[in-house]
Amino acid sequence: MTNLSITINGIEFRNPILVASGIAGYGTEWDGLCDFEKLGGVVLKGVSREPWAGNAPPRLAETPSGMLNAIGLENVGLDAFLDEKLPALEGLDTVIVANVVGRTVAEYADVCEALDKHDRPAALEVNVSCPNVESSGIAFGTNINTLTEVVSACRAATGKPLWVKLSPGVSDIAPFAATAVDAGADALTVANTIPAMAIDVESRRPVLGNTYGGLSGPAVFPVALRLVHVTAHAVDVPIIASGGAVGWRDAVAFMLTGASLVQMGTVLFSAPAAPEAAVTGLAEYAERTGFKEVSKLVGALINKG
Repeated sequence: MTNLSITINGIEFRNPILVASGIAGYGTEWDGLCDFEKLGGVVLKGVSREPWAGNAPPRLAETPSGMLNAIGLENVGLDAFLDEKLPALEGLDTVIVANVVGRTVAEYADVCEALDKHDRPAALEVNVSCPNVESSGIAFGTNINTLTEVVSACRAATGKPLWVKLSPGVSDIAPFAATAVDAGADALTVANTIPAMAIDVESRRPVLGNTYGGLSGPAVFPVALRLVHVTAHAVDVPIIASGGAVGWRDAVAFMLTGASLVQMGTVLFSAPAAPEAAVTGLAEYAERTGFKEVSKLVGALINKG
């Protein structure tokens, strides 16, 4: 019988499969659709210091083998998150990870400091793809200096394990991964959605109200797989893979390239039980291939190159 549990940053996950941020909402939205207690954990919808309204609709568009979203990180804000959303998860037997967003370094730090006082989020995942309003709107994660600033500030604000969710919108992810670790990241989520767009040729207008959005789903899986592989060669901290996984084969591939945990997201819209099926498939694969500990799959790629 394979042991599916895996421990990173002192947190034990019953298995490596998590639900990605932005998909599960605040957790309760998926009651009856996906059994989170059969998974390793859930990364909640991003939370900012103040409520964010998000972008103008349309916010979603289907693409071949994927989806575009331009939600704009709409969320209820820190106070409502602490007063309403976290208490609603009381008794849910799975690891809860809070996702942190902000438009300034101070906003990120304030949210981390507030969440540090609460037991329930086992870790904080910092989304550095947000636009930095103090630096002409450039995303924090696409500039080495701003990445250092925000990760350092978050590190100083919390003693909880700090995951940094890297942006794929850079020419080489390796130096950004190393920078995040040097600034205090305990683990790296690789990676966020890929900037993209869609056009309605009949109206000659962008499909999304925000013009640009983030591409997710199976179309991005090969890109995310490469990014995990590159990152695993660049740093020596746990990696959480995120990008296009739809089943156990994708989860195994991510783990073989160096990921300790695998987040699943877009697939839930069409197959809410996909993460549970991935856990079953992962267990069967490990058993069939002689891995008594699923953790031994991490980095077990042959001919790594």
